[in-house]
Amino acid sequence: MKVVHIPFCFHPDPVGGTEVYVESLARETQARGLAVVVAAPGSQSCRYEHRGLEVRRFAVPDRIDDLRELYGEGDAAAARELGKILDDECPDIVHLHAFTRGVSLRLMREAKARGIGVVFTYHTPTVSCQRGTLLRWGRDVCDGTLDRAACSECTLHGLGLAKIVSRMGGRIPPAVGHALGRAGASGGGWTALRMTALVEHRHAAVRALLEEVDEIVALCQWVHDLLVRNGVPARKIHLSRHGVPLPRPSKAEPLPDSRPTRLRVAFLGRLDRTKGPDILIRAVGALPGLPVEADLYGVAQSGTGDGYVRELRRLAQGDSRIRLLPPIPHDRLGMVLSAYDFVAVPSRWLETGPLVVLEAFAAGVPIIGSRLGGIAELVRDGMDGILIEADSVGAWSATLQRFCDDRGLVEHLRRSIRHPRTMDDVADDMVALYHRLLARQNVERCTAG
Repeated sequence: MKVVHIPFCFHPDPVGGTEVYVESLARETQARGLAVVVAAPGSQSCRYEHRGLEVRRFAVPDRIDDLRELYGEGDAAAARELGKILDDECPDIVHLHAFTRGVSLRLMREAKARGIGVVFTYHTPTVSCQRGTLLRWGRDVCDGTLDRAACSECTLHGLGLAKIVSRMGGRIPPAVGHALGRAGASGGGWTALRMTALVEHRHAAVRALLEEVDEIVALCQWVHDLLVRNGVPARKIHLSRHGVPLPRPSKAEPLPDSRPTRLRVAFLGRLDRTKGPDILIRAVGALPGLPVEADLYGVAQSGTGDGYVRELRRLAQGDSRIRLLPPIPHDRLGMVLSAYDFVAVPSRWLETGPLVVLEAFAAGVPIIGSRLGGIAELVRDGMDGILIEADSVGAWSATLQRFCDDRGLVEHLRRSIRHPRTMDDVADDMVALYHRLLARQNVERCTAG
């Protein structure tokens, strides 16, 4: 059996949790005898090897001629490039791990047109939420129902419009946006006036994807529920939670210049506003005398995040307790994490894992995290971590103070940590799913024949 995995990006580009998941899954299934190829969007089409994995890149043009490429069926040229890879590799299964302009409905249909089975994993809220967070007005958890007016006004609000203006924009008939699109109007106010039409287009693409793929993998319960809420048959959804790819370390790696009397905090992940590293920095900064060290290991995943990284450096400037550091090499991750008192996960959006929670638990380190989405599903509040109000600097400051005042709390939480599910378990789930899909396809072909 050959499987082609298609993530948002891949090494040597800066990667996030999805790409770590894809690489780990590829390696585990390869070890089980499957032929595996990773195909990812890139600036140009090429092929190379990454640590024993075959990687193909397919070019996605930089230029966007029509906004409907972003909101709808995706880039046609990128889909054609992927089609060439499929013709060359002849896979049995295509496993999609993103839904973007490059990894699109058009791309999925290239696989379906060749009779290839397609599995889709819902990794982030950006799949179905145009705002990208599944937080209504940026604050309240949304149930994820695809509703043109509600999603349009929330998207406009996320782009910086006042709530009252966003509500007005959400009531514009889509016909207005379609007419403006035919006239070539885009950018600024024109995009706002077109938003209901663009969101309608996006929702049609999301519904088509969910209907046309053969199987859907939900990484957590809230994703399963969202999919059912939007009409996906429960039999098509497979709940398979994240797994951690590293073993429990036996010895912690000492931190340079660390004072044992200080509370040691680590943040791992993309330096992106949705991940909330600024919340941690602000919380530490609000308590200038607090004996705490906060190390933020991360990188911006694209050029668009450079401004946010500059903001983080500005917030941390002059505070020797806060360090912005490069990502930890994966083979050292467990050893480095073991030296910390806890890992901070201050996300502002609904996570489907996140993987960092499992990595922390594998290293025997408790979590302080937002009471949102997958974090709240994985962390047992008061047992192996502490869940606090999302996007609240005050709540984070109070929790840091609490840990400094009661250092025994860290050890109490450590003792209750259970070793997490692994990527070995995930690979078992996926191989079984692939085999069931191929068996069903064979039956359907025989029946049709």
